[in-house]
Formats: sequence, C-alpha cells, structure tokens
Amino acid sequence: MRRRDFITFLGGAAAGWPLAAHAQQKLPTVGFVGQNIPSSQSQWTAAFAQRLRELGWIEGRNVAIEYRWAEGRDERFAEIAAEFVRLKVDVIAVGGTSAVAAAKRATSVIPIVFATVGDPVGSGFVASLARPGGTITGLSTVSADIAGKRLELLRGVVPGFRRLAIMGNVGNPFIVVELGEVYAAAGTLGLEAATYEIRHTADITRAFEALKGRTDALYVASDPLVNSNRTSIHTLALDARLPSMHGFRELVDTGGLMSYGPNFPDLYRRAASLVDKILRGTKPADIPVEQPTKFDLIINLKTAKALGLEVPPQLFALATEVIE
Repeated sequence: MRRRDFITFLGGAAAGWPLAAHAQQKLPTVGFVGQNIPSSQSQWTAAFAQRLRELGWIEGRNVAIEYRWAEGRDERFAEIAAEFVRLKVDVIAVGGTSAVAAAKRATSVIPIVFATVGDPVGSGFVASLARPGGTITGLSTVSADIAGKRLELLRGVVPGFRRLAIMGNVGNPFIVVELGEVYAAAGTLGLEAATYEIRHTADITRAFEALKGRTDALYVASDPLVNSNRTSIHTLALDARLPSMHGFRELVDTGGLMSYGPNFPDLYRRAASLVDKILRGTKPADIPVEQPTKFDLIINLKTAKALGLEVPPQLFALATEVIE
C-alpha cells in the first residue's frame, strides 16, 4: 500500500472509531417493576415515562428502560429483581411493599426508588423519611393512615351501615398493618367488623362465600393480588349486593363503588423525578422520602345505581371524578 493511501486509510478508520465506541457504550438503564400486567397500570407507567422525557431522558437515545411485569404474583418480584441484578441496571423503579422487599433482598448496591410504599420506615426500607440512608428512597402512600376517612365516606353512602367486612392479602406485610388500622377505625366509628384474609386468588371466592349475608359493606385493602383480581372481586361484590371501598381508582373503573387515596399517576411521576436525581449522581441516602400531595375520591355512579344507593350531593361535591 502506498504511503498516501495508508494515511488516508488510517484517517478514515480513526473517524469511525468514536462512533463504534459510542455504539458499544451501555446506556444508563432503569429497571421498572410493574406489579400486575401493563394494561392495569398503564396510566402509572405513562406518567413515569413522560416525566423522564420532560427531564431530558429519551428512551433509546440516552436512557434504556427495561419493563418487567409481575402479573399479580408476589413470587415474580424476586425473579425480576434477580434479573435486574444480572443486567446491572443503574436504578430499580418499583411500587409496593412486597416488590421493594424483593429488590432489597436481591441487591445492596443498585439504587431502588419506590413509587408506592405504605410504611417505608416500619418495613425497614429506610432509616427515616428525612434521612433514608442506604440505597433506597421514594414515596410513602401513608394509605393505612386514611382508613378512617374511607370508612366515613362509605358510611355517607350506605344507609344503616353497621357491619363491615374487611378483605386483604395477609401475605403482604403492609396490608396486615392496614387491616389493623381499618379494624381499629371501625371500632371508633361504632361498626362491627370482621376480617377475611386472602393469600391467593382461590381465597377470594371462599372469602365471599363466608361473608355473604353477614355484612353491609366491604373494605378491600388494595395490593397487586387484589388489583389483578379486581374484576372478579367486583362481580362477586355485586352478586352479594355489597358496596365496596378501595384505595385507588383502577379498582373503581372495573366496578367498585368508591375509592379514596393518593393519586397514583402523580406518585409515579414524582418517582421518575427521583430516578432522574440518581441518574445524575445524587445518592438515594440523601434524597428524603416524599409523601402524597394529591388525593382522589372516585365514585362509580353506575355501581351505586345497581346497588340501589343514593349518593348525597355533598359527596358529589367532594368527588374528584364520578364514573357514569
């Protein structure tokens, strides 16, 4: 090869080296753990991705997002967390006590951001809300603390409300806490309460068989197991002529009577802001755990009519949304 041609060859090759090196660089990667199936939390996921885009993180350009779905099965959380550790993701974004616990067991190195956890201090995820310490931070839903408010709202719709059935997945540590809070709040309000424990899908039908005819209303503690079975829960509740109270709107969309709780899309949007801070170098230990600022009261008027219930005007005035 002549000297001039060799120099030309070297120049062309060198020009291509940065591009090749760039192509081989691993994008910062977020491992996103979905509690159920994509359709059941599409609004939450969309809010998360949209906020990342607003903060300059364009999927496929300067960030990668690996989505995995637990499909309402708690055992999937450990599998997903282990996969994210193998993939060496830079941040794990997750919601729910059981899912965060699985991620915490899988890694003490990868930062974890939770969008929804009821009691992050009591669950041992953070040292305190103001100073999390360690590798975990996020948003607390404080849902157990508003159990009494939910019962008061339910009593405003159900005439002669004296007996309450409380249903929840006792395999979820936070739900156990919430069930206790609801039971205590029921006592304060002078209600007779009975708790019906579930752990698996098959337990739901058995619980309804046990409570049928013994209660005036149903409080359902919301978690991935409940969310993935929400259609069958509401079919059974309507068959039993039971008005139901829930923690978030997706359970009212499919036939529940009412929900009162934090706005979950807003929580996931704010979780994305925390992910942004970590991707830019802030340590989770230095990011305080945040709390909800937006709460929604959702009423399903179609379900109310099917149950023969009148929704008082004052509740209509308080409602964030009425589903007709």
